[in-house]
Amino acid sequence: MKTETPNFTRYTRIVDIKRLKFITENLKWIQPENAKILDVGCGNGNMSIQLGMLGYNVLGVDISEKAIKKAKETNTQPNVDFKVISAEDLVAEGTKYDAIICSEVLEHLDNPSALLHTINEILKDNGSLVVTVPNGNGPRETLMTKPMQWMQRNDNWLWKFTKSFKRALGYDGKTIQSDADDLEHVQFFTKAQLTDLSKNTKFRIEVFENADFLEDVFPVSLLTKKIVFLQRLDCKIADLLPHQLTGGFHTIWKKAS
Repeated sequence: MKTETPNFTRYTRIVDIKRLKFITENLKWIQPENAKILDVGCGNGNMSIQLGMLGYNVLGVDISEKAIKKAKETNTQPNVDFKVISAEDLVAEGTKYDAIICSEVLEHLDNPSALLHTINEILKDNGSLVVTVPNGNGPRETLMTKPMQWMQRNDNWLWKFTKSFKRALGYDGKTIQSDADDLEHVQFFTKAQLTDLSKNTKFRIEVFENADFLEDVFPVSLLTKKIVFLQRLDCKIADLLPHQLTGGFHTIWKKAS
């Protein structure tokens, strides 16, 4: 089968490319000619389209009409489709998938267990589930996400000042991942909590790797945003760190026997 990494026309940040490489490397065992891959919470469809470039038959689903509209507008792969549908509604269709991608999704859900139980139903017995999430106690979530969300909820002068300051520095709050309106993080997973979640939803984690380190933490982000070498260095440093210090987790799950 085709094993090279696809052309990264949609990703520019090294951490995004690292995540995509992690996924493609761990799906090499699947023959793309007949393989079906489901991208849950696909957002703007970047991951789905990249996997389609490798020959996989991909269905990207999301509950955000805005994100799916963007995905359809940018899709050039005939073997990739997008739908505004919940994963739960896919159970009735009866399709089983060779692999399911759940990348940067679980942290946005009030009840991630419900989604994972559904995924267990529609994943083939020998299939792979790819889960990537931020480290709930990592640098980005502790120093950036949690304080920012606290200020936003309070919507006081401090939040208004912060928004103006971010705009002045060129941060518009948008993400390449999704055009969805609500991207708030409501779950903050540690390695132990993610492991427990997998067990409670009848999975086991077989591969556990680190994402990045300080790339998204201000003021380091001012430099990494402009200097690609620093992004690469940041990801390399993350590989050497204990899981507790990384900015995010890349994991492969299998159904528990």
